[in-house]
Amino acid sequence: MIDLVKKFFGKKPQTDHANQKKETVHDIRVATCAILLEMAKIDGEFSEAEQESIVSILKKDHHLSDEDAVQLLEASNDELKQSIDLWQFTNRINQNYSIEEKIRIIEMVWKVVYADGRLDKHEDYLVHQLGKLLRLTHKQLIDAKIKIIHGS
Repeated sequence: MIDLVKKFFGKKPQTDHANQKKETVHDIRVATCAILLEMAKIDGEFSEAEQESIVSILKKDHHLSDEDAVQLLEASNDELKQSIDLWQFTNRINQNYSIEEKIRIIEMVWKVVYADGRLDKHEDYLVHQLGKLLRLTHKQLIDAKIKIIHGS
């Protein structure tokens, strides 16, 4: 798993399209997980509920085992610590995901935000910044929030 994370930043051109697609999927998982981690930590607290929410999201949306989800969480956390901002993660998502897939990521972000039952001002600020970085409209951002709040 760590080797795959290292490839996130040190890719060499490959002609093997199957391997390239596999790496891209992994890159997206790392990018998505890093965003979720940043959201969970932005209010200065990283609760067990938030961690469980992220692991649950990774397992469900990326079809990972418990062990793989935890490894992805740890690897993404390492990448997040080394990054200077979230652009590298959102850029990877923008290069590979459709609008619908990016909306799904924002829905994941809202799930993490509300894992502790409240919206902190720092979380609100960051989710709006992520919306801009992912090139989503304010309406798409709010629609995703309402969907998560109302469990649609």
